[in-house]
Amino acid sequence: MAQTIGVIVNAENRERLAAVIGDRNRPQKHIQRARIILLSAERLPVAQIARQAGVSRPSVWRWQRRFGESGVDVLLREPSRKPGKAPLPQATVSRIVALTCTSPPGEATHWTGRAMAKAAGISLRAVQRIWEAHRLQPHRIRTFKKSRDPAFAEKVEDIVGIYMNPPVHAVVVSIDEKTQIQALDRTQPGLPLKPGKCGTMTHDYKRNGTTTLFAALNILDGTVIGRCMPKHTNKEFIKFLNAIERAVPAGKIIHAIADNYGTHKHPKVKEWLADHPRWTFHFTPTSASWMNAVEGFFSTITRRSIRRGVFKSVSDLQEAIRRYIREHNKDAKPFVWTKPAETILAKLRRLPASIE
Repeated sequence: MAQTIGVIVNAENRERLAAVIGDRNRPQKHIQRARIILLSAERLPVAQIARQAGVSRPSVWRWQRRFGESGVDVLLREPSRKPGKAPLPQATVSRIVALTCTSPPGEATHWTGRAMAKAAGISLRAVQRIWEAHRLQPHRIRTFKKSRDPAFAEKVEDIVGIYMNPPVHAVVVSIDEKTQIQALDRTQPGLPLKPGKCGTMTHDYKRNGTTTLFAALNILDGTVIGRCMPKHTNKEFIKFLNAIERAVPAGKIIHAIADNYGTHKHPKVKEWLADHPRWTFHFTPTSASWMNAVEGFFSTITRRSIRRGVFKSVSDLQEAIRRYIREHNKDAKPFVWTKPAETILAKLRRLPASIE
């Protein structure tokens, strides 16, 4: 598009355009168009008109042409537009929703937007709008694991009861170990984060050994007792229990929550517990590690300290873990469990019979 019309404004039209510009109640777009025409009448270059009116050059050419064809009135009304496309029939929408909930043809495991658009004979964007409206996300999947522990209900009520109503004059700790933490060193230095670009890290690495983190989360104040050890046998576990024993004041009963890992039930561990009567172990149901509060701490330390760390040796890794635990304990907060046992069990009862 280029300028093909010379704008000539007579006195009457000039007065009308000036009145539009001076009217505070006029829409801004009407004032902008009137200003374009008055500037054009002064024979200014198109680039200068566009700059002063705050529009693009094609907009200047467009309103010059429309003013030349229809006068001032065309500036004060919206141009007619082509009618939009008719919405998809409800039958088509229902068919796409039903089709999305079935398996796709061939060897594909789930529908994609383009595959659905091709099968239904509509556009990709139309499929996306239907999926958004009906909250369908075939690209996502959620995993689950149902515990088959015959004493599931009893264990849930026991552990949740301790979380929500801790015994008086007692300390409640959640115990577990994070095994095989690798001390990884990158083959090349990465670049730091900067505006417009994320930080970088090489995909390959050098293994410098592993360590095991034993941790006990005190649910009453949120502090963590942690020890890094080379193995995770019953010997290391007993050493860790001795560390907790020394850290807890005398006269306090200790309730420990642990999973069903074989080390926790080793005969030597049972002998140790028999020699320390103030200890009581509460085991989570099988396949229910989500009930162990310390797992949340393991997730946090992995994301914030270990996963992106660069460690030249196992000792570097262990020192980084110890530093993180000290920093965590400075601002620790009590662990809060919010789901009553009955709510958990009721949700379990709602599972479809096919899962059973």
